[in-house]
Amino acid sequence: MQDTSTQYDAVITVCRDLFVKKMKDYGSAWRILRLPSLTDQIFIKAQRIRSLQENEVRKVDEGEVPEFIGIINYSIMALIQLEKGVAEQPDLSSEEISVLYDKHIDITKTLMMNKNHDYGEAWRDMRVSSLTDLIIQKLLRVKQIEDNKGKTLVSEGIDANYQDMINYAVFAMIHLGEAK
Repeated sequence: MQDTSTQYDAVITVCRDLFVKKMKDYGSAWRILRLPSLTDQIFIKAQRIRSLQENEVRKVDEGEVPEFIGIINYSIMALIQLEKGVAEQPDLSSEEISVLYDKHIDITKTLMMNKNHDYGEAWRDMRVSSLTDLIIQKLLRVKQIEDNKGKTLVSEGIDANYQDMINYAVFAMIHLGEAK
């Protein structure tokens, strides 16, 4: 499992680097986004990945990897919004956001390592298309929880679903060879 941890960190380094660069370009303008807006952004990314996986013809010269990076970074934004609430104006510095990014990645990676131990790295035998489908399933669950005003009777909350989406996207990127 040490290999998984190293590969995970390599993927997150790529994602975090892009996130930090975009923060320099745009600041924390995303802080005004409500959770359903972030969920919809992730949904768009996941649907595009699914389309790329199913269609032979591509009209935009980008692959799946940038979309998986988007899923990871938008999911981190959502976890930050869950913690901090929606802002009326951009209100956090790049340094504050970086600390929050790292905090939520650490929590999410710990979850992955615990599940990975219990599941015996089953994800390594999964197809990227299955990981994509699981992300879409998690998105549909999040949309239902959002429609229920955040309430669940017996199920995990929204945060656990975002964490799972991050972890599935990381696994997909490892499969796609970005973290070798």
